[in-house]
This record gives sequence, structure tokens and C-alpha cells, in this order.
Amino acid sequence: MKRPPKRAPARIASTADLRSFQRMMAAAVTRPLDANDNLQSKWIDGRPMAKVAAEFIKPNDRLTSFERLQLYNQMYWYRLFDAIRDDCPGLQAALGDKAFARLAQAYLAQCPSRSFTLRNLCSRLGEFMRRNPRLTAPRPALALEIARFEWAQTVAFDGESRPVLTAAALARTPPSRLRLGLQPYVTLLDLMHPVDTFVMSVKRRDAMRSEASNTPDSKVVHRQSLRRAPLPRPSRTWVAVHRLDNRLFYKRLDPAAYRILDALGRGVTLSRAIAAAGPEVRPAQVQAWFTSWMALGWFCELGNKRRPRAS
Repeated sequence: MKRPPKRAPARIASTADLRSFQRMMAAAVTRPLDANDNLQSKWIDGRPMAKVAAEFIKPNDRLTSFERLQLYNQMYWYRLFDAIRDDCPGLQAALGDKAFARLAQAYLAQCPSRSFTLRNLCSRLGEFMRRNPRLTAPRPALALEIARFEWAQTVAFDGESRPVLTAAALARTPPSRLRLGLQPYVTLLDLMHPVDTFVMSVKRRDAMRSEASNTPDSKVVHRQSLRRAPLPRPSRTWVAVHRLDNRLFYKRLDPAAYRILDALGRGVTLSRAIAAAGPEVRPAQVQAWFTSWMALGWFCELGNKRRPRAS
């Protein structure tokens, strides 16, 4: 993004002036808040922000130019913080409110929104957490797995869907040459913690909390809703996050089944993918897995690019 102008144009006399004004306004609105969640007191060149705001924001009978601009600045950042909380309830529950707030602020400061939609806001969160493990201490590995799982839910919810391969189409090519693509909305995760059950327990707790808030006489439900979801203990877990009939699902996978799907996702042939499952896997198991995956519509034509691994 281009550096914003130091001053707003005195008047809009051309499209260049309008563009300069828009860049000035956007930079002021998206400028990070100060330590007290207010508009910063200085502009990028060190001038008082109150003086800069007066150049392109009119005051009214209740608010100064600075105060009017501050409202938009705060609303912008509060909306982003709300969006991250909505997308990452499990991560917030695992870190606690204060640590999660610090993580969100640091992330947005270094990875500001560059998309027209809030859907993509957390797309770089996993990589940011990987580079900054101190922000999620003392359990950075667990926090990262939760973030990966919750981003996979976003991908599953509205990720691209390609035409499903039929059994007849599969039969036309021998397994030694057949390559299958996985639907872009399917994410395969090899995890060291059962974060799928943890996130589901957090969502159930939040649902109970919401229910309790609407039934003030139900003290038992309210007490239960306030209990913190216990953090998951280490346990190797393989899971596919996907959708079916416009609903999100998490499907646990056998380790050998995961190896087959992972190999297919990397573009290897069907015969080599099945071999990756290991010699202990019986043909009947493989047949049952493929019957299930075909029914779920997970296979599509392999695109020109190989499937990226989950972040």
C-alpha cells in the first residue's frame, strides 16, 4: 500500500485530488489505536492529529474534528476485533481474553486487512503465530493447531467447490495413471491434540451461555455455561474439515486413510496413494473409505496447481 499523503488537498478539483483525499481518509481511519484505544495524537509526520483532522473533517455542535475522526477509527478496529473473536472462539478460550486481545492487536498491526471481505481476516493468523510463539506462550503448539482448525472451518464454509468426479469417470483411467483432486474446501489436518472436540465443547459452552442469558431464572444452566472448557491433552489426531449440504462437518480419519488423502492432495497417482497407506491396510478398508469419500463428494478433477498444505 502506498504511503498516505501528509496533507489532505485543500479542495477537490480533480480525480487526483479525490484519490489523495480518499487515501488520507483511509489511512487515518485504519491507523492503529493508541494504548488507550483512542485515535493516535500524532500524524505520520509528527503533527498533532487534531490539526490534521481539522484539514478534512468538519466539527459539529457536539464533537471536534478529532473526535469525529476518532469514532470512525475506533469503529473500524472494534469491528475487526469482533470479527476475529467470532472466527476464533476456541483460540480465545485457550489463551484467555487478555492474551487473545494482545495477539489480535499484534496480528492486525503487522497483518492489516487487505481484502474487501472480513472472511479473509484470519487467513494469515496461523503463519503469524508460527513466527511469534511468545504471543501464545506457554502453549504455542496447541494454540497454532486451534488456529489452523478454525481457519479450516472458514475454508470449508465458503471455499470453492468443483464438479464432483463420478465413479464412471474414475473407471476410465487405470490406478497407475489416475490422479484425483480433493475439493478445495476440504482441509486435512494432522494434529498433536484433539482440537476438534475442544472447539466443539467451547461452542456448546457459548451456546449454553447464550441460552442462560435469555433465561435468568435458570441458575444451574448459567453456572454450567461459565465453566471453562478444559484444554485438550496431547493425542495424535487426524481430521478432515469439510462441508456437506451447506453445513460444516469434522470427520476423524484413520492414520492410513489420512495418508491416502494427503498423497492424493499432493497430486500422486491413485496406486501410489493407496501404497502410502501401508502394507497393514486391507483392501476392504480402502474400499470402504473410498465409498464414503465418494458419497461425500470429496473428489474432483485435479487442477493445474497442486493442492497447498494447510497452514
